[in-house]
Amino acid sequence: MPDCRGLSFALFLSVVPLAATISAASVPVYEGHTMPDGFDADSVQQLESVYVTAHKSVPKIIPAQRLAGERLQRLSAHSVADAIRYFSGVQIKDYGGVGGLKSVNIRSLGSQHVGVFYDGVEIGNAQNGIVDLGKFSLDNMEAVSLYNGQKSSIFQSAKDFASAGSIYLQSRTPFFGEGKKNNFKAAVKGGSFGTVNPSLLWERRIGENLSMQISTEYLYTTGKYKFSYSKRDGYDTTEVRKNGDVRYYRAEASLFGNIEDGRWQAKAYFYDSERGYPGASVREEPGKYRHQDRQWDRNFFLQGRFHKEISRFYRMQLNAKYAYDYLHYLSDPRLDVTTMYVDNRYRQQELYFSSVNGFRLFEWWSMNLSADLQYNTLNADLTDFAYPDRYTLLAALATSFDWGKLKVQGSLLNTFVTESVKRGKPAPDKSELTPTVVASYRPFDNSGLTFRAFYKRIFRMPTLNDLYYTFIGNKQLNPEYTTQYNIGACYEKSLNGRFWKKVKVQADLYYNEVEDKIIAVPASNQFRWTMLNLGYVEIRGADVSAEISASIAKVSLNLLASYTYQKAQDFTDRESSYYGGQIPYIPWHSGSLILGAAYRSWSFNYSFIYTGERYESSANIPENYAQPWYTSDLSLSKGFEIKKCRLHLSAEVNNIFDQQYEVVQCYPMPGTNFRITASVMF
Repeated sequence: MPDCRGLSFALFLSVVPLAATISAASVPVYEGHTMPDGFDADSVQQLESVYVTAHKSVPKIIPAQRLAGERLQRLSAHSVADAIRYFSGVQIKDYGGVGGLKSVNIRSLGSQHVGVFYDGVEIGNAQNGIVDLGKFSLDNMEAVSLYNGQKSSIFQSAKDFASAGSIYLQSRTPFFGEGKKNNFKAAVKGGSFGTVNPSLLWERRIGENLSMQISTEYLYTTGKYKFSYSKRDGYDTTEVRKNGDVRYYRAEASLFGNIEDGRWQAKAYFYDSERGYPGASVREEPGKYRHQDRQWDRNFFLQGRFHKEISRFYRMQLNAKYAYDYLHYLSDPRLDVTTMYVDNRYRQQELYFSSVNGFRLFEWWSMNLSADLQYNTLNADLTDFAYPDRYTLLAALATSFDWGKLKVQGSLLNTFVTESVKRGKPAPDKSELTPTVVASYRPFDNSGLTFRAFYKRIFRMPTLNDLYYTFIGNKQLNPEYTTQYNIGACYEKSLNGRFWKKVKVQADLYYNEVEDKIIAVPASNQFRWTMLNLGYVEIRGADVSAEISASIAKVSLNLLASYTYQKAQDFTDRESSYYGGQIPYIPWHSGSLILGAAYRSWSFNYSFIYTGERYESSANIPENYAQPWYTSDLSLSKGFEIKKCRLHLSAEVNNIFDQQYEVVQCYPMPGTNFRITASVMF
């Protein structure tokens, strides 16, 4: 029987492989089973396994936030969207419950300006530009990172330069103890709303330089929960949220290979779901809630990455992907008289190829040349649909200078888009050139203090829905531009005291502009709308985060806190009486806190999220005022060694004060709920 003593999640995080860096600025050490802040996964090669106990962190030039390892797993989070709520500068639009759509907005720039990357390759949605983060489970996730602007490393694909903000999802990488060839993990989660969530993981070492991983997961929930609302004064009526059931199945298979001076990875991903959309809690008559909308999703993709160091001066990386997405949406007025009949099916396909070429000209000067080619097609059973095809070519030239205390990066991205349609005329070709400049300065050696700044001009293309949706699309739309300015500072220090172990504080001030914002406005009547470039938004904000590690006797403590201030004003219409109002759903003040404690095999986690006052419309009037809300979550876990296996049990209580709140108007969120998890590894 395989020896699995200590091969639990916790021990995976303390026994790690050493990695060699290709970039002179990187540090060749893993922390636990995951890579630390400042560690660039695109610049390492795996060597023989060794045991380490510490690492040196390299400061990020561009503001970055990261949740990984045990801290990520201890969060009371069902999906990636739930975890990202703890980052500063982020707003999550959650339309209620497990089955509701969940989209992310970074620094008020809009969900379409956020690039989401899974194992280094972007997850696309040419149809509407929004990635539903509620679809991505944390079950097989090793780390979640958020970057404002772009990653600090210039060695990346052109796609990595092409978003105003980026979220990187890193799945688990296999690690085998000495003499082991197989790792197995089985887990089951259950809790409120009839939730049942089993999962299986199998990892196998096929050869010295080849390993595989298979991960599967199933989830079912009724999505039914009670919520309160007020008719006039206070919460005085209780109803049950219905039609929020979800059933999904996820399967992933990956191969990991090492070659001389390089490595490669191939992944196949499949996701199939059926869900109900509970809709807005607008009453057809008092106390009556009827929403029967249904959606079926089927997503599949194959992707691969190949990385090799050709010489000391040149390295390369190739990325490739094929994706197929199917969506079926049904709304039947015979079941819900408040809706019109919709029964549509959409099919997207994507082909993507990327070539990344890094050149190290001198110890202090590096360059990167990247070229990406992407093809997207969208089919739909809509009347008079255009059936568009989109071809996108991106080319990025980036350079990096490292003069010790001063580091400077710059990039120039060219984007060319051409489209064809089977019905009507296509939108005009578009070619845009956008720059980015980044700098950091460390005034004192070994002080831990770094100052940083960046400027970025970028845009997002109109989606295929914006351009071609029947009766609504506008083929003459311009891209939606964003301009970002950021200045900030970071202080990080490892302490050797008996109590204090580490402190890290980050603070950033920023100013953003969104031009030619794409909005929907009524056309000839209220039943026919069209898309126009009308919007202009200015965002002023501040992000502050602090991380503190300490220990008392045998108890280790960790605190992570974040705070965001944002003044996001809509300057679209100078004639409007609401000119300069705070844009919808952006709070002036928000923050989060995560407090973790560990003692031997016990661990405790408390997390808190606060969202301040905001408005549900650019008309900042009392009728549109939304009250602040907060939630507190608790979790407790315990690890056991039973013979040669590791058992892990955890229990969590979410929204312990039963806060009645809405992230989006008329989409009530769950009150107090619980979840229990049991897993075994061998």
